[in-house]
Parts: sequence; structure tokens; C-alpha cells
Amino acid sequence: MGILSVQSAVAAGHVGNSAAVFPLQRLGFDVWRVDTVVFSNHPAHGRHRGRIVPSGDVEALLEGLGELGLWPRCEGAISGYLGAAETGLAVTDAVRRIRAVRPDALYLCDPVIGDHGRRYVEDGIVGFYQQRGIAAADVVTPNAYEAECLTGIGASSVDGALAAARALRSMGPRTAVVTGIVDGDAVHTIADDGARAWRVATPRLPVAGYGAGDLFAALLLGRLLRRAVLADALSQAVSATHAVLALATDGTPDLPLIAGQDALLAPPRLFTAEPIR
Repeated sequence: MGILSVQSAVAAGHVGNSAAVFPLQRLGFDVWRVDTVVFSNHPAHGRHRGRIVPSGDVEALLEGLGELGLWPRCEGAISGYLGAAETGLAVTDAVRRIRAVRPDALYLCDPVIGDHGRRYVEDGIVGFYQQRGIAAADVVTPNAYEAECLTGIGASSVDGALAAARALRSMGPRTAVVTGIVDGDAVHTIADDGARAWRVATPRLPVAGYGAGDLFAALLLGRLLRRAVLADALSQAVSATHAVLALATDGTPDLPLIAGQDALLAPPRLFTAEPIR
């Protein structure tokens, strides 16, 4: 069985598919990777080379995977940085085709828009998420800034993030997760599936953490596909992501994914999910 992953990629470092594919493979999944952006490195280094993959090329790759007969084996799909709104349409069309032959396939949409008050995608991508992308997903995992962009609800506090999560669920997903809620020396991640809401708190780390959201989303999907209940999947994904971040060297934007790979399967410290509703 496999997972379709449609995200950005870098030749050096770990963001997008470069942060998601390896952890999913470590969890035992075959991953069908389609890159939406190909850069030499994360732009936080100050310079980079590369390009956005044309949406037509992404669509062709997805069609090729379908023609190969892979969709009946597809357990789940994940999307991250799109590069263009048209690429988002290609992703949701692929999800529709997957569900036609595999109705139980789980689609996690990580609506990459920006972070820390800064947007780095075009308006059309935000519109795509609001009109099509969120509705197609089973699970959405925006950070606090992205949740506010999508719903208009301030999500910088736990209460605000819960309200934003409910608004996101009203758009179609069964589960909404909001990450990166900073409260003093702690960072909160909340999840709401309609029946219950959960929170995981971790110590705030003095590192850039580029790619941490991509890593978290992949781990969450992997744990959910391994039939973990939401609270346990959330706890495992947050704990593993925190363990990798804790190995980061201050001053570098790159995620130490290889050094922290053992924590992907067995985090050294487990942060439990606490019910908040």
C-alpha cells in the first residue's frame, strides 16, 4: 500500500517532500512523490536556484501514476506547498480519482500559505484552499497564521485556534489541526474532530524549524493510517517532530532529519494529548 505526496522539494535540506517522504518510508509506507517546486535549498539560506514545476507537468505525473494502476493501492494522500492554484486543482482531481477506486483513502491537506504573519503564496492559492482544497480534505493542518488567513478568525491563542478549527471543519474536513500556537515558553498544537478536541504542549525551542510543519503533517497522516486514534496520532507526531527539532543547531534553517530518524518511530519523550473539550 502507498501514499501519494504532492509537495515542494529541495536538493539540500528537508522541507516539503524532502521532509515528508523519508519519515513515511520509515513508518513502512511506499510513497509516490510528485514535486511541485524544485529548489537547490530553502530560501532562508539567502539564495537559491530552481523553479516552480508547471501545473501541467504535475497533472501529467499524477495521470501517469493513475495509468500505472496505483490508485487502488493508495491508502492516503498528502499535499503541501503547491506553487500555483492550478496545481491544487490537479491534486483534488487525483484525490477524486483515488476515492473512486479506494473510498477509504485518507487525504491530508496541509494548506501552505505562510507563517509568522508573512504570506509567501499568491492570492489564487488561498482562494483555491477556501473554495476547493479544504472541502476535499479529510484532515487539514494549517499553522496559526494559515488558519487565520483561511477563516478570518485569530488563531494565536488556544481558544482562537479552536474556533478557527471549527470553522475549517464546517468547510468539509472531518478533522482540523492547528499548529504553532505560541504561548510564552510553550508551543501548542490543537486538533478537533467534532467529537473531541485535544491539545499537545511542547517547550518552545530557539531554532528556525523550516520543514517542521511538513514533517509533522506527514507523521500525523502516517499514524492515522496505522489506525491510531486522533489523540495518540497527535501525540506521536508532535513528539517526534519536537525530538528532531531539539537536535537542530541554532543558526541553520535545515531540519536535522537524518540525525533524528530514530525519533520518528520512537520519540524519546512523549508529550501527551490532553482533552480540551
